Amino acid sequence: MESNFIYDIIEKDIAEGKYSHHIITRFPPEPNGYLHIGHVKSLCLNFGTAEKYGGTCNLRYDDTNPAKEDEEFVGSIENDIRWLGFKWDKLNHASDYFDKMYECAQTLIKKGLAYACSMSAEEIHDTRGTLTEPGKNAPDRDRPAEESLKIFEDMKAGKYGDGEMCIRARIDMASPNINMRDPVIYRVLHMTHQNTGDKWCIYPMYDFAHPLEDAIEGITHSLCTLEFEDHRPFYNWVLESLEWPEPPQQIEFAKLNLSNTIMSKRNIIKLVEAGLVEGFDDPRLCTIAGMRRRGYTPEALKAFCDAIGVSKANSEIGMDQLEFFVRDDLKDKVESRFVILDPIKLTITNYPEGQTEKLVLENSQTVEGMGTREVTFGKHLFVERDDFMEIPEKKYFRLYPGNEVRLKGAYFVTCNEVVKDENGKVTELLCTYDPDTKSGTPGADSRKVKGTIHWVCEDDCIDVPVRQYGLLALPNEETGKNEFNPDSISTFTAKAESSLKDAKAGERFQFFRLGYYIADAVLSRENAPVFNQIVGLKSSYKKG
Repeated sequence: MESNFIYDIIEKDIAEGKYSHHIITRFPPEPNGYLHIGHVKSLCLNFGTAEKYGGTCNLRYDDTNPAKEDEEFVGSIENDIRWLGFKWDKLNHASDYFDKMYECAQTLIKKGLAYACSMSAEEIHDTRGTLTEPGKNAPDRDRPAEESLKIFEDMKAGKYGDGEMCIRARIDMASPNINMRDPVIYRVLHMTHQNTGDKWCIYPMYDFAHPLEDAIEGITHSLCTLEFEDHRPFYNWVLESLEWPEPPQQIEFAKLNLSNTIMSKRNIIKLVEAGLVEGFDDPRLCTIAGMRRRGYTPEALKAFCDAIGVSKANSEIGMDQLEFFVRDDLKDKVESRFVILDPIKLTITNYPEGQTEKLVLENSQTVEGMGTREVTFGKHLFVERDDFMEIPEKKYFRLYPGNEVRLKGAYFVTCNEVVKDENGKVTELLCTYDPDTKSGTPGADSRKVKGTIHWVCEDDCIDVPVRQYGLLALPNEETGKNEFNPDSISTFTAKAESSLKDAKAGERFQFFRLGYYIADAVLSRENAPVFNQIVGLKSSYKKG
């Protein structure tokens, strides 16, 4: 990743000897959902920063809210990080520090900087004021420290029900920053925790836990997305109030916003629970699991994040830019195959009945060393319906009555007749071929044609399910907000070279003239692959 304002800050800190140890960053997901493309940017930044400056990066689960956390999400997070090629130094949980956080809250109470408050969540919200009006002091704000400490102990002992009592920081109810108006730092929640079990019935609020987690681990630079900028004063207040030595520095950057998709974990969960997608790994989703199943590579995702860089200004990145890097990464890696998505039969009337021949085709048109394969050619073929037009448009060079094209790697054919069904739909093209135009033979290229199309042989092809993908979300015309697109998937039964029967789950190919595809890791079976479209061949994005 190129130099950016975060690197400038870190290099200044190093030059000034601000920290007595090496640079330490952290990636702190809450285990309440699957990671998505936005997290890839954070992963690249946190792990990349540590690597750049010879430091380390921790993986830490911010598991302060047992109501939303699940072991399934924990497993998926670690799998995704490993798949991207990152290695964490230490694996920590916020809940590992609950004892220390409890002690820190006690210290704040003793200093008169926190108090026990009996107001409900609704009452606290209603009295916190607005951007133009100050909040109102809680009736318990001047409660003696000894009394608040006793209540805090009773909260820990389970003597209060959920919502009956909380601990609030005592700062300034007239602060222009609402986050500084006596925020809640501890609440009662009688719920089993996925890491600590039933040890605790009180849990720290995220804004209180966050700076303590960083400080306990010795994090030097706490890299957060921009929505945490308004929370930074409280982050600093906690550490300053506790007189923490060498406190970490929170730095905010703009999060990744990708067009025409649904990115928040909450909204992705809604799609899954409503059955609108196949699961958290649906190839249409921007979850890392979904993109992996779609066929995106770790290299492409990291190259994309490096290219968009780090800034302080929010912006929306087009899906075409992400697809550019996926396409760019695959173009030199995968072999090509002939697949016909929407087949129409082509019969070569002057080719001998019952005869077939083997043609040798290059596995890549652009990359040397990918080898060759044998493909069967015969009298009865399939071609793409889009490669025929009964009444051609201007500058249309593919098949139409009277026109000649090259069948890729084979012969010239001329369309002579069209067969239609009772509804007028074209069902077969009757063509003739020129046996002297076989690709690779002397003199075969003496005559030129403008159109080249691909094909498969009816005598040696297989039917394969192919799933094509559109945009997951489209803007609502009235609200402008992205909404789920029910037409974001289309399924075809394609005609394919028989060699694709042996495709293994996760194996990628370029379907000639169509795009890049992967054998689906979930639906594919032995000798029965199902293919997902990864990305098309054409790009509307121009790399700067």
